[in-house]
Amino acid sequence: MASDKLELGVIVTIMDSVDKAEAEMAKVADLGLPTCQVAWQGDNSLEDGKRLRAAADMCGITITTLWVHPPGRAVWDFLQGPTTIGLVPSATRNQRTPVFLNAARVAAAIGVESITTHVGFIPENPTDKNYLGTVEALKTVVATCAEEGIEFWFETGQETPVTLLRTIEDIGTDNLGINLDPANLLMYGKGNPIDAVDVFGQYVRGVHAKDGEYPTDGTKLGVEKPLGEGRANFPVLMPKLKARGFSGALTIEREISGPQQVADVKHAMKLLDPLL
Repeated sequence: MASDKLELGVIVTIMDSVDKAEAEMAKVADLGLPTCQVAWQGDNSLEDGKRLRAAADMCGITITTLWVHPPGRAVWDFLQGPTTIGLVPSATRNQRTPVFLNAARVAAAIGVESITTHVGFIPENPTDKNYLGTVEALKTVVATCAEEGIEFWFETGQETPVTLLRTIEDIGTDNLGINLDPANLLMYGKGNPIDAVDVFGQYVRGVHAKDGEYPTDGTKLGVEKPLGEGRANFPVLMPKLKARGFSGALTIEREISGPQQVADVKHAMKLLDPLL
Protein backbone atom coordinates (compact mmCIF):
# COMPACT_ATOMS: atom_id res chain seq x y z
CA MET A 1 0.00 0.00 0.00
CA ALA A 2 1.40 3.41 -1.00
CA SER A 3 2.26 5.82 1.79
CA ASP A 4 0.37 9.10 1.96
CA LYS A 5 3.21 10.75 3.87
CA LEU A 6 4.34 14.03 2.33
CA GLU A 7 7.94 14.48 1.20
CA LEU A 8 10.26 17.12 2.60
CA GLY A 9 12.63 19.23 0.57
CA VAL A 10 14.62 22.44 0.60
CA ILE A 11 15.05 25.28 -1.85
CA VAL A 12 18.52 25.73 -3.34
CA THR A 13 19.84 28.62 -5.41
CA ILE A 14 21.66 27.97 -8.66
CA MET A 15 20.84 31.15 -10.64
CA ASP A 16 23.60 31.89 -13.18
CA SER A 17 26.25 29.78 -11.41
CA VAL A 18 25.41 26.33 -12.72
CA ASP A 19 28.89 25.31 -11.61
CA LYS A 20 27.36 25.17 -8.11
CA ALA A 21 24.79 22.54 -9.09
CA GLU A 22 26.72 19.50 -7.86
CA ALA A 23 27.62 21.14 -4.55
CA GLU A 24 24.05 22.33 -3.95
CA MET A 25 22.55 18.92 -4.69
CA ALA A 26 25.12 17.32 -2.41
CA LYS A 27 23.93 19.61 0.39
CA VAL A 28 20.35 18.41 -0.14
CA ALA A 29 21.51 14.80 -0.01
CA ASP A 30 23.61 15.45 3.11
CA LEU A 31 20.47 16.70 4.84
CA GLY A 32 18.76 13.42 3.95
CA LEU A 33 16.07 15.18 1.93
CA PRO A 34 14.61 13.57 -1.21
CA THR A 35 13.40 16.72 -3.01
CA CYS A 36 14.27 20.31 -3.71
CA GLN A 37 13.10 23.37 -5.57
CA VAL A 38 15.75 25.17 -7.61
CA ALA A 39 15.93 28.96 -7.79
CA TRP A 40 16.90 29.40 -11.42
CA GLN A 41 17.83 32.26 -13.73
CA GLY A 42 15.13 32.17 -16.38
CA ASP A 43 17.45 32.67 -19.35
CA ASN A 44 19.75 29.79 -18.41
CA SER A 45 20.29 27.48 -21.37
CA LEU A 46 19.24 23.91 -22.03
CA GLU A 47 22.86 22.88 -21.52
CA ASP A 48 22.73 24.50 -18.08
CA GLY A 49 19.56 22.53 -17.43
CA LYS A 50 21.21 19.28 -18.43
CA ARG A 51 24.05 19.96 -15.98
CA LEU A 52 21.50 20.57 -13.25
CA ARG A 53 19.67 17.36 -14.15
CA ALA A 54 22.90 15.35 -14.02
CA ALA A 55 23.80 16.78 -10.61
CA ALA A 56 20.35 15.95 -9.22
CA ASP A 57 20.45 12.42 -10.64
CA MET A 58 23.90 11.83 -9.20
CA CYS A 59 22.56 12.62 -5.72
CA GLY A 60 19.16 10.95 -6.16
CA ILE A 61 17.25 14.22 -5.72
CA THR A 62 13.86 15.01 -7.26
CA ILE A 63 13.52 18.61 -8.47
CA THR A 64 9.88 19.54 -7.89
CA THR A 65 9.96 22.91 -9.66
CA LEU A 66 12.25 25.44 -11.27
CA TRP A 67 11.70 28.69 -9.37
CA VAL A 68 12.28 31.17 -12.18
CA HIS A 69 13.93 34.56 -11.66
CA PRO A 70 13.69 36.76 -14.76
CA PRO A 71 16.70 39.00 -15.37
CA GLY A 72 16.56 42.63 -14.43
CA ARG A 73 15.98 44.67 -11.32
CA ALA A 74 13.66 43.42 -8.57
CA VAL A 75 13.23 45.29 -5.30
CA TRP A 76 11.53 43.34 -2.54
CA ASP A 77 9.61 46.10 -0.80
CA PHE A 78 6.31 47.99 -1.05
CA LEU A 79 7.71 51.10 -2.74
CA GLN A 80 9.64 49.78 -5.73
CA GLY A 81 8.39 46.20 -5.78
CA PRO A 82 5.20 46.95 -7.76
CA THR A 83 7.24 48.39 -10.66
CA THR A 84 10.15 45.92 -10.64
CA ILE A 85 8.92 42.41 -9.81
CA GLY A 86 7.58 39.78 -12.18
CA LEU A 87 5.30 40.21 -15.20
CA VAL A 88 3.07 42.93 -13.77
CA PRO A 89 5.30 45.93 -14.63
CA SER A 90 4.43 46.91 -18.20
CA ALA A 91 7.87 48.42 -18.82
CA THR A 92 9.60 45.01 -18.64
CA ARG A 93 6.76 42.57 -19.38
CA ASN A 94 7.56 42.06 -23.06
CA GLN A 95 11.23 41.45 -22.32
CA ARG A 96 10.51 39.03 -19.49
CA THR A 97 7.78 36.93 -21.08
CA PRO A 98 10.18 35.05 -23.45
CA VAL A 99 12.39 34.24 -20.47
CA PHE A 100 9.56 32.24 -18.92
CA LEU A 101 8.94 30.49 -22.25
CA ASN A 102 12.60 29.46 -22.27
CA ALA A 103 12.43 28.27 -18.67
CA ALA A 104 9.34 26.19 -19.43
CA ARG A 105 11.08 24.46 -22.32
CA VAL A 106 14.20 23.79 -20.25
CA ALA A 107 12.15 22.42 -17.34
CA ALA A 108 10.24 20.06 -19.63
CA ALA A 109 13.42 18.91 -21.38
CA ILE A 110 15.08 17.93 -18.07
CA GLY A 111 12.00 16.29 -16.59
CA VAL A 112 10.91 18.96 -14.11
CA GLU A 113 7.13 19.08 -13.96
CA SER A 114 6.57 22.77 -13.22
CA ILE A 115 7.98 26.28 -13.19
CA THR A 116 7.20 28.74 -10.40
CA THR A 117 7.59 32.48 -9.96
CA HIS A 118 6.33 35.64 -8.31
CA VAL A 119 4.13 37.17 -10.99
CA GLY A 120 4.29 40.45 -9.08
CA PHE A 121 1.88 42.81 -7.36
CA ILE A 122 -1.19 41.70 -9.35
CA PRO A 123 -3.75 44.53 -9.27
CA GLU A 124 -6.93 43.84 -7.32
CA ASN A 125 -9.02 45.79 -9.84
CA PRO A 126 -9.82 43.34 -12.69
CA THR A 127 -10.26 46.25 -15.13
CA ASP A 128 -6.81 47.71 -14.39
CA LYS A 129 -4.75 47.73 -17.61
CA ASN A 130 -1.83 46.14 -15.78
CA TYR A 131 -4.11 43.32 -14.62
CA LEU A 132 -5.38 42.73 -18.16
CA GLY A 133 -1.88 42.89 -19.63
CA THR A 134 -0.49 40.53 -17.02
CA VAL A 135 -3.23 37.97 -17.68
CA GLU A 136 -2.54 38.10 -21.43
CA ALA A 137 1.19 37.58 -20.88
CA LEU A 138 0.47 34.72 -18.50
CA LYS A 139 -1.78 33.08 -21.07
CA THR A 140 1.20 32.99 -23.45
CA VAL A 141 3.48 31.48 -20.80
CA VAL A 142 0.89 28.99 -19.57
CA ALA A 143 0.10 27.87 -23.13
CA THR A 144 3.78 27.06 -23.69
CA CYS A 145 3.83 25.18 -20.39
CA ALA A 146 0.82 23.17 -21.57
CA GLU A 147 2.48 22.41 -24.90
CA GLU A 148 5.52 21.15 -23.01
CA GLY A 149 3.40 19.06 -20.63
CA ILE A 150 4.27 20.97 -17.46
CA GLU A 151 2.46 23.22 -14.96
CA PHE A 152 2.83 26.87 -14.05
CA TRP A 153 2.73 27.66 -10.32
CA PHE A 154 2.12 31.08 -8.76
CA GLU A 155 4.22 31.84 -5.70
CA THR A 156 1.98 33.57 -3.15
CA GLY A 157 2.68 36.82 -1.40
CA GLN A 158 2.32 39.96 -3.46
CA GLU A 159 -1.36 39.59 -4.25
CA THR A 160 -4.45 38.95 -2.13
CA PRO A 161 -5.75 35.36 -2.16
CA VAL A 162 -8.93 36.34 -4.03
CA THR A 163 -6.92 38.25 -6.65
CA LEU A 164 -4.80 35.16 -7.22
CA LEU A 165 -7.93 33.02 -7.50
CA ARG A 166 -9.45 35.42 -10.04
CA THR A 167 -6.24 35.41 -12.09
CA ILE A 168 -6.25 31.61 -12.25
CA GLU A 169 -9.92 31.60 -13.25
CA ASP A 170 -9.37 34.26 -15.92
CA ILE A 171 -6.53 32.29 -17.50
CA GLY A 172 -8.74 29.24 -17.34
CA THR A 173 -6.39 26.35 -18.14
CA ASP A 174 -5.95 23.13 -16.19
CA ASN A 175 -2.16 23.31 -15.78
CA LEU A 176 -2.14 26.08 -13.17
CA GLY A 177 -1.16 25.67 -9.55
CA ILE A 178 -0.01 27.56 -6.48
CA ASN A 179 3.22 27.30 -4.55
CA LEU A 180 1.89 28.42 -1.18
CA ASP A 181 4.40 30.43 0.80
CA PRO A 182 2.54 31.15 4.04
CA ALA A 183 5.28 33.45 5.31
CA ASN A 184 5.00 35.61 2.20
CA LEU A 185 1.28 36.12 2.71
CA LEU A 186 2.09 37.38 6.18
CA MET A 187 5.20 39.38 5.30
CA TYR A 188 3.42 41.21 2.46
CA GLY A 189 0.37 41.75 4.64
CA LYS A 190 -1.93 40.12 2.08
CA GLY A 191 -3.65 37.49 4.19
CA ASN A 192 -3.68 34.82 6.84
CA PRO A 193 -2.33 31.66 5.18
CA ILE A 194 -4.71 29.35 7.04
CA ASP A 195 -7.72 31.32 5.86
CA ALA A 196 -6.23 31.59 2.35
CA VAL A 197 -6.54 27.82 1.98
CA ASP A 198 -10.33 28.31 2.03
CA VAL A 199 -9.99 30.62 -0.98
CA PHE A 200 -7.55 28.75 -3.23
CA GLY A 201 -6.66 25.52 -1.44
CA GLN A 202 -7.65 23.31 -4.37
CA TYR A 203 -4.83 24.80 -6.46
CA VAL A 204 -1.97 24.31 -4.00
CA ARG A 205 0.68 22.04 -5.55
CA GLY A 206 3.71 22.95 -3.47
CA VAL A 207 4.34 24.59 -0.08
CA HIS A 208 7.26 26.62 1.22
CA ALA A 209 7.97 25.82 4.84
CA LYS A 210 8.85 29.35 5.86
CA ASP A 211 7.69 31.55 8.71
CA GLY A 212 7.30 35.27 9.24
CA GLU A 213 5.44 38.22 10.67
CA TYR A 214 3.11 40.91 9.36
CA PRO A 215 4.64 44.26 8.28
CA THR A 216 4.97 46.93 10.94
CA ASP A 217 5.40 49.90 8.59
CA GLY A 218 4.21 50.84 5.13
CA THR A 219 7.46 50.49 3.22
CA LYS A 220 9.19 47.28 4.34
CA LEU A 221 8.07 43.66 4.31
CA GLY A 222 7.42 41.86 7.55
CA VAL A 223 10.31 39.95 9.08
CA GLU A 224 11.09 36.37 8.09
CA LYS A 225 11.54 34.06 11.09
CA PRO A 226 12.86 30.56 11.73
CA LEU A 227 10.07 28.03 11.41
CA GLY A 228 7.89 27.98 14.50
CA GLU A 229 8.77 31.53 15.58
CA GLY A 230 6.34 33.41 13.31
CA ARG A 231 2.61 33.29 12.62
CA ALA A 232 2.42 30.65 9.86
CA ASN A 233 1.20 27.94 12.29
CA PHE A 234 2.10 24.80 10.33
CA PRO A 235 0.44 22.42 12.86
CA VAL A 236 -2.90 23.96 11.81
CA LEU A 237 -2.03 24.69 8.19
CA MET A 238 -0.88 21.24 7.12
CA PRO A 239 -3.95 19.22 8.18
CA LYS A 240 -6.13 21.81 6.46
CA LEU A 241 -4.14 21.50 3.25
CA LYS A 242 -4.26 17.71 3.37
CA ALA A 243 -8.03 17.87 3.79
CA ARG A 244 -8.14 19.86 0.53
CA GLY A 245 -6.20 17.11 -1.25
CA PHE A 246 -2.65 18.46 -1.03
CA SER A 247 -0.07 15.76 -1.70
CA GLY A 248 2.97 17.71 -2.91
CA ALA A 249 6.35 18.40 -1.36
CA LEU A 250 6.94 20.61 1.65
CA THR A 251 10.00 22.69 0.77
CA ILE A 252 11.94 24.40 3.55
CA GLU A 253 13.07 27.94 2.79
CA ARG A 254 15.22 30.09 5.06
CA GLU A 255 16.34 33.35 3.48
CA ILE A 256 19.67 33.74 5.24
CA SER A 257 23.06 32.14 4.52
CA GLY A 258 25.85 30.40 6.34
CA PRO A 259 25.85 27.96 9.27
CA GLN A 260 22.74 29.47 10.85
CA GLN A 261 20.75 28.73 7.71
CA VAL A 262 21.74 25.06 7.92
CA ALA A 263 20.88 24.97 11.62
CA ASP A 264 17.48 26.53 10.97
CA VAL A 265 16.76 24.08 8.14
CA LYS A 266 17.57 21.14 10.43
CA HIS A 267 15.35 22.62 13.13
CA ALA A 268 12.53 22.99 10.61
CA MET A 269 12.93 19.34 9.59
CA LYS A 270 12.34 18.28 13.20
CA LEU A 271 9.28 20.46 13.54
CA LEU A 272 7.77 19.31 10.26
CA ASP A 273 8.39 15.56 10.50
CA PRO A 274 5.34 14.88 12.71
CA LEU A 275 3.14 16.85 10.26
CA LEU A 276 4.07 14.90 7.13
